[in-house]
Amino acid sequence: MDEASKRPELPRTWRPRAVRWVAYGMGVLIVGTMLVLAIVLPSDWRMLDRVLIVGMGLAFAGGLHMLGRPRLIATEKNVIVINGIRTHYLAWPEVLDIRMPVGEPWPCVDLSDGTSLPVMGIQSTDGDLSRRSLEEFRSMLDRGEATEPERPA
Repeated sequence: MDEASKRPELPRTWRPRAVRWVAYGMGVLIVGTMLVLAIVLPSDWRMLDRVLIVGMGLAFAGGLHMLGRPRLIATEKNVIVINGIRTHYLAWPEVLDIRMPVGEPWPCVDLSDGTSLPVMGIQSTDGDLSRRSLEEFRSMLDRGEATEPERPA
């Protein structure tokens, strides 16, 4: 079997498993609790109070969504890193390496401009799944070398 046949099919998406279960499970639990609370409140509470209680639960669920949202997407043309709030579009030559030292919560990709970018789409809490995901993405990194930027004279 040659190297090319070992590569995963593109597009490929990696997502954390444990964090998503916790974030979305807690979101459902909080919204459900707030709904029940709004229903069983004493009759002297106004409708606006009940709506605001449910709205507060939805706001908490929205915050938890930011924890469950991260993912790493590899396509033919680029790499998309979606963290809690920001989305980064990277061309394959920009990504030099991905590394996750022991004890780190998620890996970082080393970029051709000398910076690094955290990738919350793979998380160490997933154990063997995170190691397999890391190796799978690393096997895709030989898609091209970045060119040295032009230096002003």
